[in-house]
Amino acid sequence: MLPIIQAAGWPIWSLIACSVFGLALVIERAISLRTDKIAPPQLLDEAIQISRHGIPPPEVVDQLADNSLLGRVLASGFRVLQVNPRATEAELRAGLESAGRLAAARLQRYLGALATVASAAPLLGLLGTVIGMIEIFGSQAGPGGLMPGGGNPAQLAHGISVALYNTAFGLMIAIPALIFWRYYRARADAFVLQLEVAAERFVHHLLSLRR
Repeated sequence: MLPIIQAAGWPIWSLIACSVFGLALVIERAISLRTDKIAPPQLLDEAIQISRHGIPPPEVVDQLADNSLLGRVLASGFRVLQVNPRATEAELRAGLESAGRLAAARLQRYLGALATVASAAPLLGLLGTVIGMIEIFGSQAGPGGLMPGGGNPAQLAHGISVALYNTAFGLMIAIPALIFWRYYRARADAFVLQLEVAAERFVHHLLSLRR
């Protein structure tokens, strides 16, 4: 691997930094966008069950909020009724929507940076390609840089290596980054929809508690 990096020249280091950054983002999103951290399947039913006879005590609400992002959204509804037991439907929805927007922001976090990696990597590869082409033309210049015929084969080979390796590395980074960005964006959107559906169902439950 080291000989390839050396053959690719100094432009490859920006691509290596880009790849490390992109890999870190992919790993972070893989850890953060897990179902148990976002919306455990039985959590909504459990929250409804423990509150069938009234709002649970604050420590239970705090435990719910610490459970997951969905738990935070549901806990925000309980807290609205804790502050104002006669809260209107609009107030309940506002409290849940505020928590939902914060949850959506957490789901979308770092996706913009991953999209930037997918966009920047081929451009960095193109930069390396251009630099390699400059070296190729420089190697083919004659004495004084005016006439062909005095080309340096070693410099020519190095210029070709720089151009091709950087192009390849740029695409090797950009394609997986684009795939992961689209995958995580779709996953985040699916979680947002799931939170919205759960919040709507929970509002009706909270309204029954208010009565």
